[in-house]
Amino acid sequence: MAQYILFAQVFLLLCLTAAREVVDLEYARYRGIVLSNGLVQWLGIRYAASPTGPLRFSAPQSPSVVAGIHDAFEHGPICIPTSRYPISKGTSEDCLFLDVYSPYRASNHPELLPNSNPNHNGTGLIQASGMGIVVVTFNYRVGVEEIQQNGSMNNGLKNQIKVLKFSKFGGNPKHVVVGGARAGAASITLLLSAYGGRDDGLMLLLRNRKALLPCFITCTGCASDADTLECLRGLDTEVLQRENINTPLPNAQQVPLYLYVPVVDGDLVPNYTYRLFHSDHFIKLPVISATTRMKAPYSFPRINLLQSTPGLSMRTKRANFRALSLMYWRPVSTAYGEMWYICPSWNYHYAVQDPDLEEPGLGVDHTVEINAIWGPNHVTGDTPSSYFTTNAPIVPVLQGYWTSFIKTFDPNSHRYPGSPRWNIWGNEGMEQVSEDQREHCEYLTSIRPELQQ
Repeated sequence: MAQYILFAQVFLLLCLTAAREVVDLEYARYRGIVLSNGLVQWLGIRYAASPTGPLRFSAPQSPSVVAGIHDAFEHGPICIPTSRYPISKGTSEDCLFLDVYSPYRASNHPELLPNSNPNHNGTGLIQASGMGIVVVTFNYRVGVEEIQQNGSMNNGLKNQIKVLKFSKFGGNPKHVVVGGARAGAASITLLLSAYGGRDDGLMLLLRNRKALLPCFITCTGCASDADTLECLRGLDTEVLQRENINTPLPNAQQVPLYLYVPVVDGDLVPNYTYRLFHSDHFIKLPVISATTRMKAPYSFPRINLLQSTPGLSMRTKRANFRALSLMYWRPVSTAYGEMWYICPSWNYHYAVQDPDLEEPGLGVDHTVEINAIWGPNHVTGDTPSSYFTTNAPIVPVLQGYWTSFIKTFDPNSHRYPGSPRWNIWGNEGMEQVSEDQREHCEYLTSIRPELQQ
C-alpha cells in the first residue's frame, strides 16, 4: 500500500466511491447526518474493541459484530489522559472511536484523518478543497494504558496502525495522507521508522518507564497478586485513574511533562527515532514538515528572579530586580523548543504573528497554525481573534497548500490563487535554515542520548 505522510494534523486520504447516509462496515452499520452545506458526517464510529477488562493493556482488537443500524450523530468519548482525576465528562477508557466527514455522494476523493484531537471539525477543510477530500479524525490510547509488563507496549501507536488498516470507508487505500501536530507529528515519525532498524542495547527510555511500574502496581494494591497484569485489568477505571498521575522519574526532582511515551521495544520501535532517521531506516515518502517560530513558551515555566530569591523583601525586589528578573527565561525556553520541535523537523516556518500572543511574549506559539489549517471556526479551544480579522487572509493560503498536497502530493497543484510557489527545500529556493540554527541543532543532536529524545 502506498502511504503518503503529511506532518501537522493527522490526515488520512482515501478515495471514496460514494458517501451514503448508512455505511456498512461488515461488523456494524452506521447512519450519518447529511448537512446543509453538502457534506455528510459520521461521528463516534468504533474502530476497535473496547480496551477494557481483559483487553486493558492489550494491542487493539477488531470490534465485535453488532446487528442493526446505529446512529453516528455524536463524538465518542476521548481517551483518559494522565493526571485526569476525577475522570472528566466526555472521557472514557472505552475510547477507540473515529469520525468521518465527506462530501455527500462523493466519488474518487481523498480522505483526511487527524489523530490528536478527534473533535476538530473537518468540514471547513473539505470546503476549502473544493469538496475534493474526506476527513477522518480518531482517538488513541495515552497515559498508563500505553505500557505494562507482559502486556502490549506502544498501544497508542498500534491504535493508529489499526485505524490505517481500518480506513477503507469505501475508498482507495493506495492514496493515504497522514498528518499530526504535537504528539500526532511525533507519532508519524515513529510510524515512518517503525520496524526500520534494531539496536537491542538501547533501552534507556524503556528502562526509565519500567521503573514506574512497581510503584504503580503497589499503589493500586496489586503488588501481592501472583498475576499483577490480571489484577490491574480487573480494577475499576476510577481506581486505576486515581494512581495515573505524573511521578518524578528516578533521580529527578520534578514531574515530567510527558510521563508515558512510546518506548524502544525492539520491534515496532526498534531504536531511538532520530537514530533510525540518521541511519536511513525510514519509509521514503512525500513529506511536509513544519514548525512555528516560538515552540516552547506555552509550556516552559517562566520562573524569574523575583520568585527564586524568597529572602529578599518585596520592596527590594520591586525597586531593583523587576526588569532583570524577566530577562532569562526565554533562552532556556528557546533551547526547549529547539530540542523538542524545531530541530527534528524544519520544512516550513510558520511566523504569522497574533497581537494577543505577542503582547505576553509568546510569539508565534506552539500549534497556533491549526487555526489556519482547519479554519478558525472549526477548531476546539480559543481561536486568536486575529484569525477572523487581520490574519484571515492567511487561512485560504495555508489551506490551499495543504489540500493540494492531500490531493496530489504537491502543495502547488491547487494552491490558492496569488500565493507563491512552494519549491522543494534545497540549497536554492525558499529560505535557508540559518547557520546559528544549524549549530544549535547539531549540538542538541550530539547530546540526545543524554537528553533521551
